[in-house]
Amino acid sequence: MTDNKQTDTTPTTPPAPAEAPAPAAAVPFPALEEQLATAKKEAAANYDRYTRAVADLENYRKRTIREKDELRQFAATGVMEDVIPILDNLGHALVAARQQTDVKAVASGVGLVLEQFKTTLARHGLKEVDPASQKFDPNFHECISHQPSADVAEENVMQVVRPGYTLNGRLLRPASVIVSSGPAKETTT
Repeated sequence: MTDNKQTDTTPTTPPAPAEAPAPAAAVPFPALEEQLATAKKEAAANYDRYTRAVADLENYRKRTIREKDELRQFAATGVMEDVIPILDNLGHALVAARQQTDVKAVASGVGLVLEQFKTTLARHGLKEVDPASQKFDPNFHECISHQPSADVAEENVMQVVRPGYTLNGRLLRPASVIVSSGPAKETTT
C-alpha cells in the first residue's frame, strides 16, 4: 500500500515570540511633579515666614532695649516734678535768710521746706528708718559704737547718728546707731 500522505516540505520557522513591551520612554508622572512643585512652594513660604519671624524678633529685642533705656532715663520724672517746688522754696528761704536778721524765722521756714521734702519723698515710697529705743537689727541698722547706759536696755539703740532709708521696703541706707551695752560694769582694783 502506498501512503498517500503528503509531507510538508516547507521549512518551519520558530514561532515569533510575543512582543515584549517597549521600554517606558520617560513617562512623566504628573502627580509626583505636582507634589514636588507644591512642596517647593511650601518650603519657600515656610522659609519666608521664618526669616520674617527672625527679623520681627530682632526688631522686638531692639525696641525692648530702647524702651528700657528710655524708662531708665525718665523714671525719675515724677519725683523731679515734685521736687522742683521744694527747690523753689529753698531758694526763697535763702533770699529770706540774706535779708532777715531774725534767725528763728529763717530756721522755721527751712524746717517747713524740710517737712515738704520728706512728705514728697514719702509719696514716692521713701521711708525713714529711725530706730531710736528699738532693739538693734543688723538688717536695718549699722552699729558704729557700743556705750554703757543705765537708761537703755542692752542691745537696744541708744542714739541715732544718721537715719536710714528704705524705698518701697528695700533698704537704701542703714541707720547709723550707737547701741547700748547695758549698765556700766564696776571695775574692781
